[in-house]
Amino acid sequence: MEGLKDKVERLMSMIVILMILMSTTVESREPVLHKVGGGRMTWVPDVNFTDWSTKEHFYVGDWLYFGFDKHIYNVLEVNKTSYENCIDKDYIYNVTRGGRDVFNLTEAKTYYFLSGRGYCYKGLKVAVFVEQTPPINALIANHFSSLAPITPPINSLFSSYIS
Repeated sequence: MEGLKDKVERLMSMIVILMILMSTTVESREPVLHKVGGGRMTWVPDVNFTDWSTKEHFYVGDWLYFGFDKHIYNVLEVNKTSYENCIDKDYIYNVTRGGRDVFNLTEAKTYYFLSGRGYCYKGLKVAVFVEQTPPINALIANHFSSLAPITPPINSLFSSYIS
């Protein structure tokens, strides 16, 4: 009987730890402001924007921040063909306002941005793949699945008592 008590106490301790872990790490996701490319002046030539964007995770509701000299560069949302060919005509949306501009990612899709005036050819373009925000229950499931190996099956806790 003493062994059963120890096992139940251990199980209860694990449940408390799981509850604390979930309450501190699983909460609703707030939108994130992504500084395109990194630093303060983020939208400048000779930055590997593809490398930057593939290391980021973008979700619906997040924001992009473009910091640049508006007298030299601009930010245009374009379609995939225009992005691939550096075509700055017939753009979807001109993000450029004051040189410290933000863009809200409102849909789960790939967004394409470039700078006109020839700077796209110098690498001033970025594709951003935006995902739907994962539901909170998926986040909880991920936490449980990552902890599953350290949690003993309930049957093993009581096997000595049942047998």
